[in-house]
Amino acid sequence: MGKELITRVKGVKDILPAQSIRWLEVESLARLLFSTYNYQEIRLPVFEKTEVFARSIGETSDIVEKEMYTFQDRGGESLTLRPEGTASMVRAYVENSLYGRGGVQKYYYLGPMFRAERPQAGRFRQFHQIGAEVFGSDDPAVDAETILLLVTFLTGVGVGGLEVRLNSLGCPACRPSYRAALTAFLQTRLTRLCDNCRGRIGRNPLRALDCKSPSCQEAVKDAPVIGDHLCEGCRTHFGRVRALLESQQVAYALDPRLVRGLDYYTRTAFEVTSSRLGAQNAIAGGGRYNGLVEEFGGPPTSAIGFAVGIERLITLLEGGPDLEHAPDVFVVGAGESVLVDDKVFEVAQNLRVAGIFADRAFGGGKLKNQMKKADKSGAMVTVIVGDDELTKNVATVRIMKTGEQHSVPFDELAQWLSEFVNNEEQFEDDDFDG
Repeated sequence: MGKELITRVKGVKDILPAQSIRWLEVESLARLLFSTYNYQEIRLPVFEKTEVFARSIGETSDIVEKEMYTFQDRGGESLTLRPEGTASMVRAYVENSLYGRGGVQKYYYLGPMFRAERPQAGRFRQFHQIGAEVFGSDDPAVDAETILLLVTFLTGVGVGGLEVRLNSLGCPACRPSYRAALTAFLQTRLTRLCDNCRGRIGRNPLRALDCKSPSCQEAVKDAPVIGDHLCEGCRTHFGRVRALLESQQVAYALDPRLVRGLDYYTRTAFEVTSSRLGAQNAIAGGGRYNGLVEEFGGPPTSAIGFAVGIERLITLLEGGPDLEHAPDVFVVGAGESVLVDDKVFEVAQNLRVAGIFADRAFGGGKLKNQMKKADKSGAMVTVIVGDDELTKNVATVRIMKTGEQHSVPFDELAQWLSEFVNNEEQFEDDDFDG
C-alpha cells in the first residue's frame, strides 16, 4: 500500500504549464505596456512587519481584523504575509528615499498576496496581483492617465464587458462633515446593520458602505453621498478627472457607494468590473492615497495606484483550448553510438545558443520511437543525426507538417532553421536539398 497522498492547502492552486503560458502572456503585456508609460518594476518582499499593513490599511478593515496571515518570528517580532501591495510599495518608497529623485515617480510590481479568507469562486488564500503606483503629483491628469493605463491593459489582454466605476472620497478638509452625516444616518439603522458595522460606526462609518452583508447593503441604500460634501478643491479635481476620461472616450459610471474598503484612499477611487464574472465581478481597483507616504515617515507626497487580480483576469481569458508550449526543433539520433549521442547533444545546445527553442530525445532507442516523441512534442522541424550524417557532415532536417526532408551542413544548420522558423509559410526549398 502506498503512502498517503499529500495535497495542496485549501485555497491555493497549482498553475500548470498550459495555464502558465496565459499568465506569462498577461505579465509580458503588463511589462511592455507599463514601460511605455515610463513605469519601472520594483520587486517587493513577500512578508513585512505587521505594522506596515495595520498602519496603512486600517485597523477596522476586514483585511486587518480577519484576513491577514500573521506570525511571530524567532525573535518575537510580528510579521505578516503581504495581503496587498500598496503598503509595501509606500514602505519601500520611503525607506529607500525614492522621493529624493524628485518629480513624478512611477513603479509597478507583480507577485503573490495572501489573505486568510474563506476560499470561494475567484478568491484564493494565495492570489496574485499586478499593481502600479505613481508618486509625486496631485494633478488630476495623473488620475486620468492611471485609469486609462488600466483600461488599456485590460482591453489589450482581451477582457470584454468592462465597466469603470468612479467616485471621489474627498480629503481631510471635507470628509469630516460627511463622516458626521453618515454616522448620524447609520445610528438610525443600527438594528439593520451587521455586528461588524455596528462596532465600526464610531471608528470608521464608511465601512458600512463597503459591507457585503445583504442587510447592510439594504440599510445604506438611502445613506448620504459624499459627493454632496466635497470641498471646492475636491469637486474641481474630480470634475477634471472625469473630463479627461471623457476626452479619451473612457466610459464610466458614477458610484457614490464606492469606498474601496481601505482607509488610505482620498479623492479619486475607481474599480473596473466585468459583466462576464458573477457577483464578485471586480477585476481591478485603486485610487488616490495622498496622506500615506507621510504616515510612513516620508514627506507630504501625493500618490495614486491600482491593482489587478491575475486569477480573475485569467478566468476571463479561459474557455478556449489549453495553450501548449512546443519547441521549434526536436533533435533525434539515428544510431546508438557515443559519437551520434555526442553530436545530438552538441546540435541541440548550439541551436539554443542561437535563440532557437530546441529539445531532444533522451536515452537513445529506435529512430521510429524517437520520431514519435518528436511528433508528440509539436515541433515544426525534426533534426536527425546518424552515422551517415556524421560521415557527410550534414544534418537531415524533416519538416513535420509536409514530411519534406533537407540535408543541411552542421555549420549552417542554425541559420537555416532560424530562417525557416521565423518565416515558415514563405520558406522555399534551397540549395541544401539532398
